[in-house]
Amino acid sequence: MRQKSGKRLALGIVKGLITLGLLLSFATFSECSASTEITNSSEILYMGQPFEKLNPNEVTTEWNNSYLFNSKEDALKELEVLNNRSEEINETFRPKFENLSGSVLLNYLNADKEFSKSLEVLYVYAYTQNSKNVSDPFFASLLMDSQNLVTEYGKATSFATVKLSSLNKEEWDRLFSEEPKLEEYRPYLEAKYMRFSDHRAMNESQAAYIADLENQRMKLETEAFSEITNNVTMAGNITLANGDEYSVNSQSYNTLLSTDQNREDRKKCYDKRFYHLINESDSMAALYSEKARLDDLDARELNYTDCYNYTLYSAYLNRTQIDEMNTVFKERKDVFEDYNEFRKNKLGLEKLKPYDLLLQLTDQPGKNYTYVEALQEIQNSYSRMDPRFNEIFLKMVTGNFVDVYPDPEHGKQPGGYTYSLCSLKSPALVFLNYNGLISDQKAITHELGHGINFYLMGNSVDYLYCSGPIYEMEVPSTFNEELFVDYVIQNSDKETAVNVLSQHIGEYQNYFTRQPMITEFEYKAHQLCAENGTASGDDLNAIWTNLSKEYGSDSVEYYDEDSAEWAYINHIYLTNNYYTFNYAVSKAITLSLFKQYKEDPETFNKNYIAYLSAGSTMPPEEKLKKYFGIEINRQLFEDAMDVVELRIQELNELEAKKSANESGSAAKSLNTSGFFWTGEYKNK
Repeated sequence: MRQKSGKRLALGIVKGLITLGLLLSFATFSECSASTEITNSSEILYMGQPFEKLNPNEVTTEWNNSYLFNSKEDALKELEVLNNRSEEINETFRPKFENLSGSVLLNYLNADKEFSKSLEVLYVYAYTQNSKNVSDPFFASLLMDSQNLVTEYGKATSFATVKLSSLNKEEWDRLFSEEPKLEEYRPYLEAKYMRFSDHRAMNESQAAYIADLENQRMKLETEAFSEITNNVTMAGNITLANGDEYSVNSQSYNTLLSTDQNREDRKKCYDKRFYHLINESDSMAALYSEKARLDDLDARELNYTDCYNYTLYSAYLNRTQIDEMNTVFKERKDVFEDYNEFRKNKLGLEKLKPYDLLLQLTDQPGKNYTYVEALQEIQNSYSRMDPRFNEIFLKMVTGNFVDVYPDPEHGKQPGGYTYSLCSLKSPALVFLNYNGLISDQKAITHELGHGINFYLMGNSVDYLYCSGPIYEMEVPSTFNEELFVDYVIQNSDKETAVNVLSQHIGEYQNYFTRQPMITEFEYKAHQLCAENGTASGDDLNAIWTNLSKEYGSDSVEYYDEDSAEWAYINHIYLTNNYYTFNYAVSKAITLSLFKQYKEDPETFNKNYIAYLSAGSTMPPEEKLKKYFGIEINRQLFEDAMDVVELRIQELNELEAKKSANESGSAAKSLNTSGFFWTGEYKNK
């Protein structure tokens, strides 16, 4: 997921920009599909009660952004209006802030909120259309102009940021007493201003400088995504065993490695990109070096030791929590060796190579599933959730809010994300690259999890509270994955159940080793750039390779050459630095939540809907403890690895049952997941 930080943009906009790294190597998304048939009735059941079933004829597959702007010209007019409005807000409120009163502050917050909502709509329009074709000059220009508007508005309102961040407790108490309606915004003011009193611009000149740094960082992010789409992931052609020419790009790479049972084809594809990335590493290292310089410069201006400190403080986390997480995952990485042994045996190999790690463990790895079939499976997985899940799901998938299919040859950006439209109380916009593989279905439900969260927030709390730290925003998406896999395991044939659980464990390996590793790579790369002023491709390749050995499996035979795999990972070029550790934190939380769901779905649903709807009306750690009694500490991560260990035991038990009953009905359900989550499995 990617979420733009309102704090870093100097105003509360673009809160819901979430990008999921579909290009993550090794385990991306689990292969999953249940074999149970969808009935022809118009309803399915929620907790024994009927709710509306998806009508395939109503499914839409492309965005219709006309409700944002009817035309490009309308967007340009709005850009001009907002530029003028930015100046008006400055002229109106700057003199009033010299003798700030409670009523003035309330009026300013309302004006700032309305401006931010309009700016969010414009930014969403520019960003999403640019994602459809990163080479389209109009939307590239509009996105740049929107980024510039963000910067200029930050400068125009810097008087407010400087003033509000410098107030002491007595001054805040006076403002609240003068204007009772301010109480509604107390959590927002605490999170945006009071909490950052030690990390603020000291004057408007410094605030303007920081805004310019932010602008440069946004531009670098856009440039990196364009390079990744047009160059880094375009590795060239290979000749397959059947004589066909095959173009290796961001989509086709994962497709071939997931579906081609010819090992030599997989090796050719892997090698083509492996060495292409090395060739691209110097140019991407130069871009990354400049980004790292700007990142840390920005952080130091705000009185942080470095950008890593900035990131953790903004997320209400500390180094001890993340260090403990990394320690647990490194100490217990051997838990995955049993899983790797399982994969090796299923493939009949003497040694696993990196191009063996994505292949789906089924007799038909290339089987194609229509988008509608995927949605039907996903809807079934929501059958025990609160009915609002289904209501929002139907709005999104039938209302032109999901852009589904890949088109890298015409500039469509790799990966996927969900972009909030809380400003309009509208369903979110979901960006996908759906190839029809069973592994893609979980990518859909992941993004829909974000969309459900955003819609609930947007229609439950004030716009200013439609946000949260990244790891919190990732919980609904990773929870949706668990829902989907649990449904498939319980309702599929034996072979599918084994394959799905196998790939899901592979995804745990991704969440609990690869994602923290990416963050540690960023940290070491930033350190190197800070020490030397720059870093070469060889420098960053060496860091990546050394960390891969530290986090990775000893049972996989990797290449001797240093890998440049970092070069294509969108997340490391984000203005939200150190993004990927959030996936590990969120997944650990999710496993704890999912156990509560399995034990008492009715109580869980009540708490979960309240949790997703609350947004940032309370600090994240307080919200997590209030609704679920969970704390982010070493025990949370130990518990997560315990679940992984149990899942591997479950996998081996399912495979043993499958082998013992090969002559039985292939469609018989295994139905094991229930006792696993309630603890009966652990006690067996």
